[in-house]
Amino acid sequence: MDPSDALEIFALTDPGQVRSHNEDAVFANPGQGLVILADGMGGYNAGEVASGMTVTLLADSLGRQDLRCMSGAALEQLLRTEIQAVNQAIHQAADSQPQYAGMGTTLVMGVFHADRLLVGHVGDSRCYRWRQGNLACLTRDHSLLQEQIDSGLLSPAEARYSQNRNLVTRALGVESVVEVELTGYDVAVGDIYLFCSDGLNDMVEDEDIALTLQTLAANLPLAGGQLVQLANDNGGRDNVSVILVKVKASFKESGSWWRQWLAWLK
Repeated sequence: MDPSDALEIFALTDPGQVRSHNEDAVFANPGQGLVILADGMGGYNAGEVASGMTVTLLADSLGRQDLRCMSGAALEQLLRTEIQAVNQAIHQAADSQPQYAGMGTTLVMGVFHADRLLVGHVGDSRCYRWRQGNLACLTRDHSLLQEQIDSGLLSPAEARYSQNRNLVTRALGVESVVEVELTGYDVAVGDIYLFCSDGLNDMVEDEDIALTLQTLAANLPLAGGQLVQLANDNGGRDNVSVILVKVKASFKESGSWWRQWLAWLK
Protein backbone atom coordinates (compact mmCIF):
# COMPACT_ATOMS: atom_id res chain seq x y z
CA MET A 1 0.00 0.00 0.00
CA ASP A 2 1.17 3.51 -0.79
CA PRO A 3 2.24 5.45 2.36
CA SER A 4 -0.25 8.22 1.57
CA ASP A 5 -3.08 5.67 1.93
CA ALA A 6 -1.62 4.01 5.02
CA LEU A 7 -0.62 7.13 6.96
CA GLU A 8 -2.55 10.13 8.23
CA ILE A 9 -0.33 13.16 8.86
CA PHE A 10 -1.03 16.51 10.51
CA ALA A 11 1.54 19.29 11.00
CA LEU A 12 1.23 22.58 12.89
CA THR A 13 3.67 25.28 13.98
CA ASP A 14 2.98 28.30 16.20
CA PRO A 15 5.15 31.21 17.42
CA GLY A 16 3.99 30.78 21.02
CA GLN A 17 3.15 33.53 23.49
CA VAL A 18 6.53 35.25 23.91
CA ARG A 19 8.58 35.12 20.70
CA SER A 20 7.94 37.76 18.04
CA HIS A 21 8.65 35.40 15.14
CA ASN A 22 8.72 31.67 14.48
CA GLU A 23 12.09 29.94 14.03
CA ASP A 24 10.56 26.47 13.70
CA ALA A 25 9.85 24.89 10.32
CA VAL A 26 7.85 21.76 9.45
CA PHE A 27 7.28 19.67 6.32
CA ALA A 28 5.27 16.55 5.50
CA ASN A 29 4.97 14.48 2.31
CA PRO A 30 2.47 11.64 2.87
CA GLY A 31 3.27 10.07 -0.52
CA GLN A 32 6.86 9.49 0.55
CA GLY A 33 6.09 8.86 4.19
CA LEU A 34 8.44 11.75 4.96
CA VAL A 35 8.21 14.28 7.82
CA ILE A 36 10.77 16.93 8.81
CA LEU A 37 10.87 19.34 11.76
CA ALA A 38 13.61 21.88 12.52
CA ASP A 39 14.00 24.34 15.41
CA GLY A 40 16.38 27.19 14.53
CA MET A 41 18.72 29.18 16.73
CA GLY A 42 20.99 32.19 16.25
CA GLY A 43 20.84 35.95 15.92
CA TYR A 44 17.88 37.97 14.70
CA ASN A 45 16.06 35.86 12.08
CA ALA A 46 19.14 33.65 11.61
CA GLY A 47 17.50 30.68 13.31
CA GLU A 48 14.55 31.03 10.98
CA VAL A 49 16.97 30.92 8.03
CA ALA A 50 18.73 27.79 9.32
CA SER A 51 15.52 25.85 9.98
CA GLY A 52 14.03 27.00 6.68
CA MET A 53 17.12 25.91 4.77
CA THR A 54 17.04 22.51 6.48
CA VAL A 55 13.43 21.76 5.64
CA THR A 56 13.62 23.16 2.10
CA LEU A 57 16.87 21.45 1.10
CA LEU A 58 15.93 18.07 2.59
CA ALA A 59 12.43 18.15 1.14
CA ASP A 60 13.85 18.99 -2.29
CA SER A 61 16.68 16.46 -2.33
CA LEU A 62 14.64 13.59 -0.89
CA GLY A 63 11.65 14.55 -3.03
CA ARG A 64 13.67 13.63 -6.11
CA GLN A 65 14.21 10.08 -4.83
CA ASP A 66 11.87 7.09 -4.89
CA LEU A 67 12.32 6.22 -1.24
CA ARG A 68 9.93 3.27 -1.48
CA CYS A 69 12.26 1.25 -3.74
CA MET A 70 15.29 1.57 -1.46
CA SER A 71 16.63 -1.00 0.94
CA GLY A 72 16.85 0.03 4.58
CA ALA A 73 20.64 0.36 4.35
CA ALA A 74 20.45 2.50 1.21
CA LEU A 75 17.84 4.76 2.80
CA GLU A 76 19.98 5.24 5.90
CA GLN A 77 23.01 6.11 3.80
CA LEU A 78 20.96 8.57 1.75
CA LEU A 79 19.72 10.37 4.87
CA ARG A 80 23.24 10.60 6.29
CA THR A 81 24.54 12.04 3.02
CA GLU A 82 21.74 14.57 2.59
CA ILE A 83 21.78 15.75 6.22
CA GLN A 84 25.54 16.27 6.03
CA ALA A 85 25.05 18.28 2.82
CA VAL A 86 22.47 20.48 4.54
CA ASN A 87 24.76 20.92 7.54
CA GLN A 88 27.55 22.09 5.26
CA ALA A 89 25.26 24.50 3.41
CA ILE A 90 24.13 26.14 6.66
CA HIS A 91 27.70 26.26 7.98
CA GLN A 92 28.94 27.92 4.79
CA ALA A 93 26.12 30.48 4.85
CA ALA A 94 26.89 31.31 8.48
CA ASP A 95 30.60 31.73 7.66
CA SER A 96 30.09 33.87 4.57
CA GLN A 97 27.28 36.21 5.72
CA PRO A 98 27.82 38.17 8.96
CA GLN A 99 24.11 38.46 9.71
CA TYR A 100 23.92 34.65 9.88
CA ALA A 101 27.03 34.08 12.01
CA GLY A 102 26.50 31.37 14.61
CA MET A 103 23.17 30.18 13.27
CA GLY A 104 22.13 26.56 13.56
CA THR A 105 19.12 24.32 13.94
CA THR A 106 17.96 21.10 15.51
CA LEU A 107 16.45 18.40 13.32
CA VAL A 108 14.07 15.52 13.85
CA MET A 109 12.76 13.68 10.82
CA GLY A 110 11.15 10.39 9.94
CA VAL A 111 10.78 8.20 6.88
CA PHE A 112 8.02 5.58 7.04
CA HIS A 113 9.24 2.76 4.82
CA ALA A 114 8.20 -0.90 4.47
CA ASP A 115 6.36 -1.04 7.81
CA ARG A 116 9.27 0.61 9.58
CA LEU A 117 10.18 4.12 10.70
CA LEU A 118 13.69 5.51 10.29
CA VAL A 119 14.17 8.45 12.67
CA GLY A 120 17.00 10.92 12.19
CA HIS A 121 17.75 13.56 14.78
CA VAL A 122 20.27 16.18 15.85
CA GLY A 123 19.71 18.31 18.96
CA ASP A 124 16.74 18.33 21.33
CA SER A 125 13.72 18.10 19.05
CA ARG A 126 11.98 14.81 19.75
CA CYS A 127 10.03 11.87 18.37
CA TYR A 128 7.48 10.09 20.59
CA ARG A 129 5.49 6.92 19.91
CA TRP A 130 1.98 6.35 21.26
CA ARG A 131 1.17 2.63 21.19
CA GLN A 132 -1.60 0.77 23.00
CA GLY A 133 -1.91 3.29 25.80
CA ASN A 134 1.80 3.88 26.32
CA LEU A 135 3.86 6.94 25.37
CA ALA A 136 7.58 6.40 24.70
CA CYS A 137 10.20 8.96 23.69
CA LEU A 138 12.21 7.37 20.86
CA THR A 139 14.94 10.02 20.76
CA ARG A 140 17.48 11.06 23.39
CA ASP A 141 18.22 14.79 23.50
CA HIS A 142 21.66 15.94 22.43
CA SER A 143 21.82 18.53 25.20
CA LEU A 144 23.81 19.56 28.25
CA LEU A 145 20.76 18.80 30.39
CA GLN A 146 20.54 15.23 29.09
CA GLU A 147 24.25 14.73 29.80
CA GLN A 148 23.71 15.95 33.37
CA ILE A 149 20.82 13.49 33.78
CA ASP A 150 22.88 10.63 32.31
CA SER A 151 25.80 11.37 34.66
CA GLY A 152 23.52 11.52 37.70
CA LEU A 153 24.10 15.21 38.40
CA LEU A 154 20.38 15.90 37.99
CA SER A 155 17.26 13.79 38.35
CA PRO A 156 14.60 14.03 35.60
CA ALA A 157 12.39 15.91 38.10
CA GLU A 158 15.15 18.43 38.88
CA ALA A 159 15.83 18.83 35.18
CA ARG A 160 12.35 20.30 34.68
CA TYR A 161 13.52 23.44 36.52
CA SER A 162 17.10 23.67 35.22
CA GLN A 163 18.41 26.89 33.69
CA ASN A 164 20.29 24.82 31.07
CA ARG A 165 17.22 23.49 29.33
CA ASN A 166 18.00 24.87 25.87
CA LEU A 167 21.75 24.27 25.61
CA VAL A 168 22.19 21.68 22.83
CA THR A 169 25.41 19.76 22.28
CA ARG A 170 24.73 19.08 18.60
CA ALA A 171 23.08 21.20 15.92
CA LEU A 172 23.11 21.49 12.15
CA GLY A 173 25.35 24.28 10.83
CA VAL A 174 27.49 24.90 13.93
CA GLU A 175 30.43 22.78 12.72
CA SER A 176 31.48 21.70 9.24
CA VAL A 177 30.56 18.08 10.09
CA VAL A 178 27.71 16.94 12.33
CA GLU A 179 27.06 13.59 14.02
CA VAL A 180 23.59 12.39 13.02
CA GLU A 181 21.70 9.80 15.04
CA LEU A 182 19.63 7.41 12.91
CA THR A 183 17.49 4.66 14.45
CA GLY A 184 14.94 2.29 12.92
CA TYR A 185 11.72 1.01 14.51
CA ASP A 186 9.03 -1.46 13.50
CA VAL A 187 5.63 0.22 13.28
CA ALA A 188 2.21 -1.23 14.03
CA VAL A 189 -1.26 -0.32 12.83
CA GLY A 190 -2.76 2.08 15.36
CA ASP A 191 0.55 3.71 16.31
CA ILE A 192 0.69 7.50 16.53
CA TYR A 193 4.07 9.20 16.19
CA LEU A 194 4.65 12.72 17.49
CA PHE A 195 7.56 14.81 16.20
CA CYS A 196 7.94 18.05 18.16
CA SER A 197 10.20 20.98 18.98
CA ASP A 198 11.18 21.57 22.59
CA GLY A 199 8.57 24.32 22.74
CA LEU A 200 6.11 21.49 23.34
CA ASN A 201 7.88 19.13 25.75
CA ASP A 202 9.41 21.99 27.77
CA MET A 203 5.93 23.35 28.46
CA VAL A 204 3.79 20.20 28.57
CA GLU A 205 4.43 17.14 30.76
CA ASP A 206 4.64 13.75 29.06
CA GLU A 207 1.57 12.65 31.05
CA ASP A 208 -0.49 15.45 29.47
CA ILE A 209 0.86 14.65 26.01
CA ALA A 210 -0.17 11.02 26.55
CA LEU A 211 -3.64 11.98 27.79
CA THR A 212 -4.17 14.23 24.76
CA LEU A 213 -3.20 11.49 22.32
CA GLN A 214 -5.35 8.94 24.12
CA THR A 215 -8.39 11.20 24.21
CA LEU A 216 -8.11 12.66 20.70
CA ALA A 217 -6.50 9.79 18.77
CA ALA A 218 -9.43 9.70 16.35
CA ASN A 219 -8.91 13.33 15.31
CA LEU A 220 -5.27 14.25 14.57
CA PRO A 221 -5.93 17.93 13.75
CA LEU A 222 -7.78 18.33 17.04
CA ALA A 223 -5.02 16.50 18.92
CA GLY A 224 -2.29 18.61 17.33
CA GLY A 225 -4.14 21.83 18.01
CA GLN A 226 -4.73 20.80 21.61
CA LEU A 227 -1.02 20.06 22.17
CA VAL A 228 -0.06 23.50 20.86
CA GLN A 229 -2.79 25.11 22.97
CA LEU A 230 -1.52 23.34 26.10
CA ALA A 231 1.99 24.69 25.47
CA ASN A 232 0.63 28.21 25.04
CA ASP A 233 -1.66 27.92 28.07
CA ASN A 234 1.37 26.93 30.14
CA GLY A 235 3.27 30.04 29.09
CA GLY A 236 4.28 29.42 25.47
CA ARG A 237 7.82 30.64 26.11
CA ASP A 238 9.08 29.24 22.81
CA ASN A 239 7.87 28.46 19.32
CA VAL A 240 5.98 25.18 19.35
CA SER A 241 5.67 22.72 16.48
CA VAL A 242 4.10 19.29 16.18
CA ILE A 243 3.80 16.67 13.45
CA LEU A 244 1.45 13.76 14.16
CA VAL A 245 1.52 10.57 12.08
CA LYS A 246 -1.10 7.84 12.55
CA VAL A 247 -0.49 4.40 11.03
CA LYS A 248 -3.83 3.30 9.56
CA ALA A 249 -2.67 0.24 7.59
CA SER A 250 0.39 -1.78 6.63
CA PHE A 251 2.60 -0.16 3.98
CA LYS A 252 4.93 -3.07 3.31
CA GLU A 253 6.29 -2.71 -0.21
CA SER A 254 5.50 -6.09 -1.75
CA GLY A 255 7.14 -5.20 -5.06
CA SER A 256 10.31 -3.74 -3.59
CA TRP A 257 12.61 -6.23 -5.36
CA TRP A 258 11.52 -5.23 -8.86
CA ARG A 259 11.42 -1.53 -7.93
CA GLN A 260 15.07 -1.82 -6.90
CA TRP A 261 15.85 -3.68 -10.14
CA LEU A 262 14.19 -0.96 -12.24
CA ALA A 263 16.02 1.74 -10.28
CA TRP A 264 19.32 -0.07 -10.94
CA LEU A 265 18.57 -0.21 -14.70
CA LYS A 266 18.11 3.57 -14.76
